[in-house]
Amino acid sequence: MGTDPTTESLPATSPAGPAPVGDPARPDPPWVLVSDPAAAEVAQETVRPRRILAQLLGGVLAAMLLVGVLGAVAASKLAEREAVNDAASMAGVLAEAVVQPAMTDALMAGDPAAVDTFGTTIRRSLDADTVVRVKLWRPDGYVLYADEPQLIGRTFTLDDDQREALAGPKTVAEISRLGATENQFEVGDKLVEVYRPVWMPDGRTALFEIYVSYEPVAARTSQLWRGFAGVTASSLLLFVLIVTPLVLALTKRLRGAEAQRVALLQRAVDASSDERRRIAATLHDGPVQELAATSFTVSGASASAARSGDSALARDLDAAATAVRASIRSLRTLLVDLHPPALSRSGVVAALADLAQSVRAEDVVVRLDTDTDDELALTDEAQRLVHRVAQECVRNAAKHAGPADVLVSLHRTGPGVVTLDVVDDGRGFDVEAAMTDPEPGHLGTQLLAEAASVPGARLRVAAAPGAGTHWRLDLDGPMGVRA
Repeated sequence: MGTDPTTESLPATSPAGPAPVGDPARPDPPWVLVSDPAAAEVAQETVRPRRILAQLLGGVLAAMLLVGVLGAVAASKLAEREAVNDAASMAGVLAEAVVQPAMTDALMAGDPAAVDTFGTTIRRSLDADTVVRVKLWRPDGYVLYADEPQLIGRTFTLDDDQREALAGPKTVAEISRLGATENQFEVGDKLVEVYRPVWMPDGRTALFEIYVSYEPVAARTSQLWRGFAGVTASSLLLFVLIVTPLVLALTKRLRGAEAQRVALLQRAVDASSDERRRIAATLHDGPVQELAATSFTVSGASASAARSGDSALARDLDAAATAVRASIRSLRTLLVDLHPPALSRSGVVAALADLAQSVRAEDVVVRLDTDTDDELALTDEAQRLVHRVAQECVRNAAKHAGPADVLVSLHRTGPGVVTLDVVDDGRGFDVEAAMTDPEPGHLGTQLLAEAASVPGARLRVAAAPGAGTHWRLDLDGPMGVRA
């Protein structure tokens, strides 16, 4: 397993399971989840056309939203650029056709009568709905004329854009935020501002400035965005119409391939089960029976040798008979491992009883505490998983726990929930090390994690060096009781 163990803040014993068989004064190690819920979810997933279409539509809607936001920003920028260009062109026309011909020496000197005459000329030539402010500056920052009378005759420090327009000379157009002191009489948040130099016949320079309303920018932005959004939405919808039949066809093929894969896996499982059953039957009917007969024959020969007074031969024959009987026990244990006859014939409770009796370690005692098969009402798949987990846990205890008492408990612990506990008071082990870096030949924890990583199963362990081991398998949902 490539997953990291997950530690839970639960006690190693809870009301849902048996009491530990070790020292009650010893602190309980925490629970660690060893099965992989993510792998179980992946194994349970199937290809569903509705889900794929929903994901496709969700992606299209997200794309439309993203494109709409980006389109709105782009339309706003484009509309502002168009407004700036239009304002710059308007300022150029006004400067050359109206402002420069109306400029006089008296105006440049700030004569009030010349200022009034210039203002009358400007007002006749401007569209008051479009141009909201007009100013004429001297290079020293003195306001020669403004359509706001309170600005006329005042002096302000020219900003960088104004000095740039005079030094260029060139036209500077931008969106003004109206933050300068000279803008105290402007109304609104934003205006389109244009600076442009104008010249007297004798070559003296002044700065012509206009402010244009920002409202056409908003209208143009909305117009551009609607056109852009319409093209984008229609393109995406056309894409969906084209792709949907292809997606449905691919989904159908995927479901067919998935059904074929499931059928092949089921055939492989059935073939493996049949092969294990055949091997078990062959061993039982062949080598086990022959070894049993050999054991009787050797035992009889040993008895005959003892009666004839050949004690050395009798001892050798007794040793041979003992070895043959040990081989028979090993083969019978292997037969139970290959194909537990009680599991398919009598149920998981009988199979667990056979498992408890098959442990041959002299210093390990296995006890059983279970509900009846009718009370458990486990599905066939759940029975196989319970037996496999219990078998691996008991084997691990027999191999690695040392002198230990082992309790195997299987009970209904809630509506539709069955819990298997395998508890020993042996030497315990480091769970994290066993999961992430197992020693050679110590793969039991990983095997258990892989076996229990199925939908409806949850395998945990509470163990620590010197603190015993407590395995807990909870089954519910698809791995729970029969309907």
